[in-house]
Amino acid sequence: MSKITTLFYRGNLIESKHEIKGLIGSINGEKIFTTHNEDEYIFPRSSIKIFQAIPFAISDAFNVFNLNQKQIALSCSSHCGEHFHIKELQKWIIKTNLKSKNLKCGIHNPLDTHATEKLFLSGKKPYQLYNNCAGKHLAMLTACKINRYSIDDYLDFNHPHQKKIRSVFAKFTEENILKTNYGVDGCSAPQYAFTIKQLSVALSNLYKSYNSKFEYSHIVGIMIDAILKNPLFIGGNKNLDSNLIRISNGEIFCKGGAEGVFLFIHLKKGIFGILKVIDGNERVLPSVVYNLFKKLKLLKNKQIEELKYWNNFILKNHANIKIGHIKTVIE
Repeated sequence: MSKITTLFYRGNLIESKHEIKGLIGSINGEKIFTTHNEDEYIFPRSSIKIFQAIPFAISDAFNVFNLNQKQIALSCSSHCGEHFHIKELQKWIIKTNLKSKNLKCGIHNPLDTHATEKLFLSGKKPYQLYNNCAGKHLAMLTACKINRYSIDDYLDFNHPHQKKIRSVFAKFTEENILKTNYGVDGCSAPQYAFTIKQLSVALSNLYKSYNSKFEYSHIVGIMIDAILKNPLFIGGNKNLDSNLIRISNGEIFCKGGAEGVFLFIHLKKGIFGILKVIDGNERVLPSVVYNLFKKLKLLKNKQIEELKYWNNFILKNHANIKIGHIKTVIE
């Protein structure tokens, strides 16, 4: 196996074709599946938020501001702006005495369509907490407040908090970040490109940390457990990552990122994976994850069926008429 392709059919004809590159391996060093792109760089985007949140956790913010598990999960999230997300973020910002205008992530409507409709009908407008990266930014600001760092420039490349984040990445990937691999994310935070191989090392070390065999094990355990117990707070009701965590009964930690990135760790089997849709189309990921997990037997039969039911690979139009289907081919 070395190739993954997802096909979108309209009727009996292929209308769209998407290719995926990635690597699935075990913490023992075994390559279970690879598209042989290990040395290629990708921007993992939001899939690496747990690493970005580690300096926040190190600051002792959990205890200083009495943050609950939902708020800890939100620090690693790409939330969809549903009511329960905003409620916990509002509580958090009050605890820290920060203001929403301090967040430099920008403003957009909730990613969840129903939440956007409710907000519009209420006559209210979205503000910074509705940004899907608000939890990450609030975590950065909270840590800066504890460490007495400036908060006006907390996203600058040379800000002390951003240096700490790069130090964490270097620790987990076991390589220093090249400045040539620096970019700016959609929320204005620094974003870094890593090779698929570097990300595989980072996930392996994250697994080891969760099992008290690598640095930061205590706080990594707290963060991952908070996410596993509150999966809707990593994304939302309709998100692949939230639902995969739920369906696996907390055996899988995972996080999606923009432009078709998906990282996961099977915490029981010691298996990790990095997936990247080459053309960046995120609609491909549910089919890819379902077919890979089924082929590699990463979920129980009942869980695979639930994942299939949740994904629904039949394509319908707005009149609820079947017009095609989705198929992923693993060769």
